Amino acid sequence: MSIFDRIKDAIFGEANAAPASQGSSMGSTAPASSATAATQPHAQSGAATPAANTPEPSAAQTANPAPQMEGGAGYSGNSRAPVDVESILDEAAKTSGQKLDWRHSIVDLMKALGMDASLGERKELAQELGYTGDADGSAKMNSFLHKALMKKLSENGGKVPADLLD
Repeated sequence: MSIFDRIKDAIFGEANAAPASQGSSMGSTAPASSATAATQPHAQSGAATPAANTPEPSAAQTANPAPQMEGGAGYSGNSRAPVDVESILDEAAKTSGQKLDWRHSIVDLMKALGMDASLGERKELAQELGYTGDADGSAKMNSFLHKALMKKLSENGGKVPADLLD
């Protein structure tokens, strides 16, 4: 998997986890879950364990389809509900326990996501994003990586602050 895809998955995966957990915590899904579980084993006699595991996601999907569809659409590209990159990275930096400036530093952004920010990883990211200068970890390279990453996240369904797209 490419470095960009890992970054995108780390950011967009966080956004998709929130709607799924909200949908599964709704109290109204319990009766639907019980009703589905009661009818499912009869349709699949002899497979009681998979039938018991299958209805829970189905009930959550049936009870709350819109947030899951929106999250899925935001993940795969341009969508009706863009992923708020800023809030996700703010939270990631906060929970990292380090003082990170992800808004200006590609290294800090990668660290906030729990990724390896080594020169080797940044060189690979530079290739992916089309950097043509010396891949020596210079401020010029790192600045390019940050701007190109923000632009590509925006192109893939992320809501990125305008000042980070300049």
